[in-house]
Amino acid sequence: MPSAPNPIDHLTLAGRRDTAALILPRGEVIDFAGLEARTGRLAGWLAGQQLPPGSRIASWLPKSALSAILPLAVARAGHIYVPVNPLLKRAQVAHILADSGAAMLITQQSRAALLEEGDLTEGTRLTDADTLDAVIADAAQLCLAPSQADPSALCEILYTSGSTGRPKGVMLSHANLALGAEAVADYLALTPADRTLCVLPFSFDYGQNQLFAAWQAGGCAVPFDYLLPRDVAKAVAKHKITTLAGVPPLWVQLLEVEWPPEAVASLRRLTNSGGALTRVLVRGLRARFPAADLYAMYGLTEAFRSTYLPPAMIDTHPDSVGRAIPHAEVLVVRPDGGLAAAGEAGELVHCGPLVAQGYWCDPERTAERYRPAPAASQYGGIAVWSGDTARRDEDGLLYFVGRDDAMIKSAGNRISPTEIEEAAVAVPGIAEAVALGVPDPRLGQAIRLFVRTTADGDAAIERLREALRRDLPNFMQPREIIALADLPRGPNGKIDRVALVQEHAV
Repeated sequence: MPSAPNPIDHLTLAGRRDTAALILPRGEVIDFAGLEARTGRLAGWLAGQQLPPGSRIASWLPKSALSAILPLAVARAGHIYVPVNPLLKRAQVAHILADSGAAMLITQQSRAALLEEGDLTEGTRLTDADTLDAVIADAAQLCLAPSQADPSALCEILYTSGSTGRPKGVMLSHANLALGAEAVADYLALTPADRTLCVLPFSFDYGQNQLFAAWQAGGCAVPFDYLLPRDVAKAVAKHKITTLAGVPPLWVQLLEVEWPPEAVASLRRLTNSGGALTRVLVRGLRARFPAADLYAMYGLTEAFRSTYLPPAMIDTHPDSVGRAIPHAEVLVVRPDGGLAAAGEAGELVHCGPLVAQGYWCDPERTAERYRPAPAASQYGGIAVWSGDTARRDEDGLLYFVGRDDAMIKSAGNRISPTEIEEAAVAVPGIAEAVALGVPDPRLGQAIRLFVRTTADGDAAIERLREALRRDLPNFMQPREIIALADLPRGPNGKIDRVALVQEHAV
C-alpha cells in the first residue's frame, strides 16, 4: 500500500531549484525555484480574494505558464480547480460553470467576449488572464508556502463525457493527482534530464499528467499548442524533446510528415492512450522512431490511468493494454462478482488509491459507477466499475474487448451521443436524432448522425448543420448527416441503435 502522498502543490519542490521546469513557446525558461515562486504568488492572490474555502475556480485558457501553474496554485489556496477544454464553445462552457458552481472564471478577453448574458451565474467573477500573468510575475506579491492539505481533500474537478447527457465532473483529490504523477513517472522511468512536449489539452487527465509526471521526476515540461502536425516535429527538434504523449489520430498525422533527424534522435519514449494502437500504427511508430520506447496505455478519468504495456512487449503483444500501473489494481470480474478465469471476458473494475471520489453533485450517477470493490480486491473500499469488457491471458496481460455503452471516442475525445442528439432536436424541423461512432482510420471513430425531419427536410438539414457548427466544438461535428423517413424501433418503441447499425452498415 502506498504511503500518504504530499499535497499536489508540493510538486514545485520535486526538482533542483536551478533546473528547468517549464519552457514556454517563446523560449522563456522557468526553473523549479521560479515555478515555486509563481505558484506561491498566484496562490497568495487567490487566498486574498475572500472566497469561501473549497470554491470552484474555473479556467478557459490555451496552454501558457498560467494554465500550467493554476492547478497547483488553486489547490494550495484551498480551492477546487475546474479546467475547461479550450476547444469547447459557449454552451458547453456555460454548462460546466453552472454545474460546478464556479466562483471565478479565469480567461482571456477574446474568450470572455463569446459569453452571453446568463452564462455566468450570479456571483461568478470574471478574471482576465493578463491580470494573473502580472500577479505571477510580481516579486512583491504575497507568496503562500506549500500547503499542508489533507491528501484526501478534493482539489480538482475534471469534466468528461459519458454515453448519456452532458459532461459530468469527476472529483479528484490531492492523493489522486500526486499518486498518478508518481505512478507515471515511475513506469516511464522519467529523469531530471527528460523534456516532455505537452501537446494534449491540460483539461484532460492524460494531458495534465504530462506536467505532473515530468515535475515529479524533476524534469521539464514544454506546453505546446500546435496548428499542424509538422509543428510538433519542429518543436521536438527545437527543444530536444525526449518524451511525447499522443492519441492514435495524432500518431497517424505525425507519421505523415517529415521529421528532422535531430527530432528522431532526441525522442526516447512515446506514450499512447485515448484509444488503442493498431498493429499498423505500432509498426509505423517503431520504424520511424527506432530509438524510442513505445508505451501503450489504457485508462479512464474516473480512475485515472489503469494499465500500461512495457515497451519490450509491444512487438509481440501489440493488441494488449498490459498490466496495472503502480498504485492501481485492475480486475476482470464476472457478472456474479467473482474473478474471471484466464481468457474469460468480464467487466474491468478499477480499485486502489487512484480511484476518484465520484461525480460532482451527482449521487445517482456516482452510485451507478462507483460501487464496493469485489471481494478479491487487495484494496477494498470503493471501486470504479468501468462498463468496459476485457479479458486477461495466462500471462496476466489484459486485452480490451469493448464498451457496454454508446460513447463515441474520436481523436482522443470522449463524446456523448446524447449531447449531439439534444443539440440536433433543438433545431426546428428535426424530430429525432441518433449519433453513432463509425470506424475511421484517422480519428478512431467519426460521427454519423441520423435524423428524422418533420417537414421541409432539406431546409431543416441546412439549419441543423448551421446550428451544430455554432453550438458544438469541432470534435463533435458529424462527418455525415443522414435523413431517414423513420428510425428503426424496438418492441418498447425506443429507437433501436443496433438495428440502425445493421441496416446502414455503420
